[in-house]
Amino acid sequence: MIRLNKKQKKQLRTGLELEYNSFMKLDVTHIAKLANLPISKEEEKKLEAQLNETLTYVEILKEVDTNKVEPTAHVSGLENITREDKAVSSLSQSQALSNTNKTRNGFFIVNAILEND
Repeated sequence: MIRLNKKQKKQLRTGLELEYNSFMKLDVTHIAKLANLPISKEEEKKLEAQLNETLTYVEILKEVDTNKVEPTAHVSGLENITREDKAVSSLSQSQALSNTNKTRNGFFIVNAILEND
């Protein structure tokens, strides 16, 4: 988790873009807890350094002028080949219900999977 100073918290509340800087303290332990990942002290130090490096690199990338670059979903040029969507007849209600053990008023009856609190 990134620790914010008062100015940064105000920026966040007012909707201004919050910039990462290397002076911010990253709480890797909290991030790992949120992700349900147990990490050792050695891993914590290593991950904090890697995360700082990644965020610093992202800040460098923000400086690249991409105004003349077309948005790209992927670079391979491949496209999905799909069939034409055609309406076709399907099972009748009685055919659909024919292989089930439990029905009521033309619907399937299934066991509950959620519990009421």
